[in-house]
Amino acid sequence: METVGLFEAKTHLSELIARAERGEEVIITRHNKPVAKLVPISEVPAEVVERRRRIAAELQAIGREMEQRGGPITREEILEWVHEGRK
Repeated sequence: METVGLFEAKTHLSELIARAERGEEVIITRHNKPVAKLVPISEVPAEVVERRRRIAAELQAIGREMEQRGGPITREEILEWVHEGRK
């Protein structure tokens, strides 16, 4: 895994993205300290993907509920959902 400084990363971003597409990983540093890691999108952990899917499904459900009601959901309703564990 290669380490690249921030300035170089900005200058060669297209090249770094192409490398990620080929499966390579690159650490980006600022003042010689690692601050970010460029990885292929397929490397996203399964639990992160599943959490994103759950959040998207919940947002879609909220949107459908708003559509059925013909109006917005109140702050109080959202807080009630949080207390019920519906996030």
